[in-house]
Amino acid sequence: MFVIAGAPNVRQVRTIVEEIEKALKEQASIAPTSVEGLDDASWVLMDYGDLVVHVFLNETREYYQLERLWSDAPRISWEQLAAIAP
Repeated sequence: MFVIAGAPNVRQVRTIVEEIEKALKEQASIAPTSVEGLDDASWVLMDYGDLVVHVFLNETREYYQLERLWSDAPRISWEQLAAIAP
């Protein structure tokens, strides 16, 4: 599973990454096997094995258009996920 998120500035990218790491540790007792890209935080990749999280600056996300690589994969919005989560 891939999660792709964006934020308008580096501070928010880092905050999203920190909150994802904190939530997965607290709720699922898992930690990433690696985290890359925190130095400049324009694109941070968090590898959890079966789950890979990409957090981009909005302009970087728009430039790379990572979603088009998996254009045939089903997409689930945060709102849809929140509606089915316990």
